[in-house]
This record gives sequence, structure tokens and C-alpha cells, in this order.
Amino acid sequence: MEITTTGDPVAIALAALAVGLFAVALIAMSTDRLTAAGMSFLAASLVIYLRENRVADRNAEE
Repeated sequence: MEITTTGDPVAIALAALAVGLFAVALIAMSTDRLTAAGMSFLAASLVIYLRENRVADRNAEE
């Protein structure tokens, strides 16, 4: 059985990075490290923005 993958590997990696950053932020919040949590949430938001721009640009070219 062959498993086919669809999608851009870079976009998938960026999505996984965003999920990881959210996990770090939640752990930081639960340990009362609010500055680290805020920076992690900010970084996750920027990663999501960059990923969506990459996906939108790729769809516009097609």
C-alpha cells in the first residue's frame, strides 16, 4: 500500500513549527513565565502569517 502525501513540505513544516511554538507557549504560561509565553505566541503568529503567504503565493501562480 502506497501512502501519497500532498502539499508543500515547507508549508507542512511551518505548520508543525507553529504547533510546537503554541505548545511551548502554553507550558511557559503554566509555569508563570509570561514573557516567554508571549514571545512564543508572537513567533507562532508570525510563522502562521509566513506560511499562509507562501501558500497563497503558490496558489496564485497556478
